[in-house]
Amino acid sequence: MARIRSKVFLVSTGILLVAAVASVVIGGLVSAHPSLPKVAVVGSAAQLVDQATALEAVPADDTDAAEQLVRDGTVDAAVVPGGDTLLGVTVIAKDSPPSDVLGALSVTPPVTLLDPPQQNGFLVYLVALGFGLVFFMSAMTFGSTIAQSVVEEKQTRVVEILLSTISARALLTGKVAGNSIMAFGQIVLIGLLVSLGMAVTGQHTLLGDVGPSIIWFAVFFAIGFVLLAALYAATASLVSRQEDVGSATSPVMLLVMIPYFLVIFFNDNDFVLAIMSYIPFSAPVGMPMRVFLGSAAWWEPLVSLAILLATTLAVILLGARVYSNSLLRMGAKVPLKEALRA
Repeated sequence: MARIRSKVFLVSTGILLVAAVASVVIGGLVSAHPSLPKVAVVGSAAQLVDQATALEAVPADDTDAAEQLVRDGTVDAAVVPGGDTLLGVTVIAKDSPPSDVLGALSVTPPVTLLDPPQQNGFLVYLVALGFGLVFFMSAMTFGSTIAQSVVEEKQTRVVEILLSTISARALLTGKVAGNSIMAFGQIVLIGLLVSLGMAVTGQHTLLGDVGPSIIWFAVFFAIGFVLLAALYAATASLVSRQEDVGSATSPVMLLVMIPYFLVIFFNDNDFVLAIMSYIPFSAPVGMPMRVFLGSAAWWEPLVSLAILLATTLAVILLGARVYSNSLLRMGAKVPLKEALRA
């Protein structure tokens, strides 16, 4: 409750939510009003350009005026009557052939793809970036809060008073549960606002494609963060000074960073994503990406979720043992082997 009332938490959450909504709104506006190449047209060439819906026509009085518009950079090219082509026009450009204009004016035969991609490549990258970035930021922010809280209680000896009233396992459970609820709450809010933004801006097709993967991401994140939170608390309990928190929790930070970079660089590699979807630390981003791409069978998210849940329970048991055995030990860093067998 103290964390929720913190101005820093409220402001950072507000900025994150505004950024999520803004990205959806801007994407909707850009897709609704695409920027078309501008071409200057003269006389009868205007009719041909009007038929090419991918071009924006700018009328010019004559060929010289059209050439001047090209030289000034007002238009990308000019289309004027004349030439020996079947179209009966000539395209004028400044220093290089305008491939987008030529492509819009040309006649393209129908194309049949034997193995068409399920999603647009740029959209796949954006979805991967979104999942990876949200997972990375939430895990790092709330995980660091847990770690600093553990060391602060040890350094100030407050933990000795707390343990006289409650057990170490209860204290650990409170830290993990409280921060997990806040992290999951942020994810749910982001998912709801993004979905609402897509619906309001008319991106219903995109919402239908991304919606199921957002739901799976929230489910996987809810369990995966508990795993990471237990690791943050356990590794932080091995040290007694705030200066040592970074080195103690660096292995856990690495487990958070690896999935982020993998999903960014291999967002369209089904083999890598398939491996990521069954590794507990990367499943929260790997499996939702496969659901979005349509490469995961209906039973695969359930199997991956079961593996993640079993791993989380095992990590909680080990983390609770390390946490309980290290919490009252001050001074030098407690070796992990010693904390496990103490």
